[in-house]
Amino acid sequence: MQEFDHIQSLWQSHSVEVKISSDEMLAQAKKEVNSIRNRSILNIAGMAVSFLAVGSLWFFIDFHSWTTYAGILIVLLAIAALTIILIHGHRLISKNDFTTHPNEFLVRLKQYQLARFSLYNKMYWIYAITLTLGAGLYLIEVVTYMALWAQVLMVAFTLLWMIFCSTLVRKAVIKKDRERIALLIEKFERLGSQFKTQS
Repeated sequence: MQEFDHIQSLWQSHSVEVKISSDEMLAQAKKEVNSIRNRSILNIAGMAVSFLAVGSLWFFIDFHSWTTYAGILIVLLAIAALTIILIHGHRLISKNDFTTHPNEFLVRLKQYQLARFSLYNKMYWIYAITLTLGAGLYLIEVVTYMALWAQVLMVAFTLLWMIFCSTLVRKAVIKKDRERIALLIEKFERLGSQFKTQS
């Protein structure tokens, strides 16, 4: 058993240097950058659709309580603020061509990483609290037309959904996003060092 542990420790300590050409690394980096840019555009488009969907409630349904309109307005403001933040992040990642200015792109990529960190840790909670407040004000009038069991079910579902999104979904998204951006930064740093050694 000790021999097996010794062999296993030797195997784990043995590192193999993987040689990858700068062209292959650049192609991988380009694919990952395009993936991040496309995901960013999809997030912005999703927020725009959400804004239009919530805004249409204001115009197409005649509510009787001011709290409903206040709730819709708060939700619209939260969506608009987050959309502006997402647009700013998208500009950071897509402002310049990383093939002609890799060092400048690396600086912007690190700024994007910090912006995403701030979004997930600070802005997310402001966004979640604002959405909760807006949904709560909106539901005051809406649930009054429902039976008691439906009211309880609606409020419970809304609270459970927000808790689920704030814990499990948020952590999974943060982890995946952090790993993807860190890996991309590492690739660009290695790419930059390869170009320095070749020149």
